Amino acid sequence: MTGTAYPSEPPSGPDLSGPDISGPNLSGPNPPHPLVVRGDLGTPPGRWLWLVKWLLAIPHYIVLFFLWIAFVVVTVIAFFAILFTGRYPRSLFDFAVGVLRWNWRVSFYSYGALGTDRYPPFTLADVPDYPAGLELSYPETLSRGLVLVKWWLLAIPHYLILAAFSGGAYIAARSTQYDDRPDAIGVIAVLMLIVGFGLLFTGRYLPGVFDFVMGIQRWVLRVTVYAALLTDVYPPFRLDQGGSEPGTPPSAPNPPDFATTGQAATGDQPRTGPEAYG
Repeated sequence: MTGTAYPSEPPSGPDLSGPDISGPNLSGPNPPHPLVVRGDLGTPPGRWLWLVKWLLAIPHYIVLFFLWIAFVVVTVIAFFAILFTGRYPRSLFDFAVGVLRWNWRVSFYSYGALGTDRYPPFTLADVPDYPAGLELSYPETLSRGLVLVKWWLLAIPHYLILAAFSGGAYIAARSTQYDDRPDAIGVIAVLMLIVGFGLLFTGRYLPGVFDFVMGIQRWVLRVTVYAALLTDVYPPFRLDQGGSEPGTPPSAPNPPDFATTGQAATGDQPRTGPEAYG
């Protein structure tokens, strides 16, 4: 009579441990954000040009006025496209990012950072050798549900914080930043006034201020792309200061401009206004 064979080990029961709810590893480095905002201070701006940049930037302000109208129309179209298809049309996405890029270059030149005296180009495309740049990774899919609430409800905490930064002049993510007019009040305006007088009397950009300004502007732009439906990545509550994104090497110093060097030797002044692109 043959006995019953028993397994050497008892069968294991069901796994009652449940899913891993430990959450993300908060001790590691911050994950990269799909928006990359770059600003290279490089050679400090001139002593006096900041006094008239509001005048020199008028052609850009006029163009940006119409570009932001088109941006709003594109955002409305994208809202319904995402709601029904879960995708942001690529051509509309590239246009919207181009408007943000143009706006950021003008802001960096003028009273959003006073970071350069090089006149911004009139283009939606990226200009790699310009001191300021902006890139946003294209999302293959976007949440149909988030599109209904992220631009107003989910972004409210950021709106409140950024309103405090700007002294109440910042209205959502689609007011003063969209047309690039400098805030009459607020942290950025006060810092730019301090930087301007520092340049006027010392010829130097006050140390530490540039990194802080870049941190605020980077935060504002992250909230803007989220509220404008361009990404589902929620903006982090932090100031990532400095000209380069966290985790990326700083921009290499600009090579010497031999044309400018020659102008300095002959006493000629470089062109820094709209005529530079005429």
